[in-house]
Amino acid sequence: MSTVPVDPFDGETLDVTVPESLDGMRVDRVISMLTGLSRSEATALVHEGRVVINDAVITKASLSIVGGVHLVAELPPVDTGYVEPDEKVTVDVVLEDESFVVVNKGPGQVVHPGAGQRDNTLIAGLLARYPEIQDLSNREICEPGRPGIVHRLDKGTSGLLVVARTAEAFYSLSAQLADRSMRRTYLGLVEGHVTEERGVVDAPIGRSSRTPTMMVVRADGRPARTGYGVLQRIEKPHAATLLELKLETGRTHQIRVHLATIGHPVVNDTRYGHRRDRRLEEERFFLHSTALSFLHPSSNQRVETHQPLPADLAALVPEYRD
Repeated sequence: MSTVPVDPFDGETLDVTVPESLDGMRVDRVISMLTGLSRSEATALVHEGRVVINDAVITKASLSIVGGVHLVAELPPVDTGYVEPDEKVTVDVVLEDESFVVVNKGPGQVVHPGAGQRDNTLIAGLLARYPEIQDLSNREICEPGRPGIVHRLDKGTSGLLVVARTAEAFYSLSAQLADRSMRRTYLGLVEGHVTEERGVVDAPIGRSSRTPTMMVVRADGRPARTGYGVLQRIEKPHAATLLELKLETGRTHQIRVHLATIGHPVVNDTRYGHRRDRRLEEERFFLHSTALSFLHPSSNQRVETHQPLPADLAALVPEYRD
């Protein structure tokens, strides 16, 4: 798979031989999975005639794809510039301080602009509420589209996220993330019964050479460690295990990749798992950032925050009590 600039759309091209594992899947979903675009964006590409299969333009998003075909799609450009503030974007503030703000990110909310979404991002809402964080990008302390962003959560993950409001806070929080003094705890429901009560997945993670939008365990990847402990085992409607998860490193998709690697993918994570759980929204998987603690950038006192499971996830584990 390769991406190269194209004319006249000023975007990129997805050029791939479709894996046999995707045989029979709708073409819009295949494009979404391989690029990170939303289903609606992938559908729009098809309708606009930007998708070609075996040298023939297709215009039906529901077309079932056949494994092994050659697929080319002209992707929309990625906006890497400054983000416009948007007061309509929901920002659920858990803790507010002069140096930082801790927010509860909702499921389906994208933290910052990317290929899959450029509008209605969390950072747009934060800029409307805390305009001073734009200065962090203006001073080139942060990337233009990510002012104040120290770490992020995947679109399908909900929960706690800390955002810096000052340069001092950004440097301090970034350093804590790197030296692991920032503590991040997640709750995840995974497929099947995890046998061990506690364990650590210690496996390096890198980008897949076959599908660059996916991460995999590979020998030449970056070090990654995820600790886990069993909270509850569930029998119905499918065998599942509720885990408490501790991030010791912060690689892209780390928890999802590690759990899939040990044979227990996160429930409804169709990118790294297989089973679709219709009790949850299509792009929502059972992963929630429930606790976050770090040292205050100025006072050096530890800050502790906690966010219980949201209603959509709590409904799947009715006997669990935070």
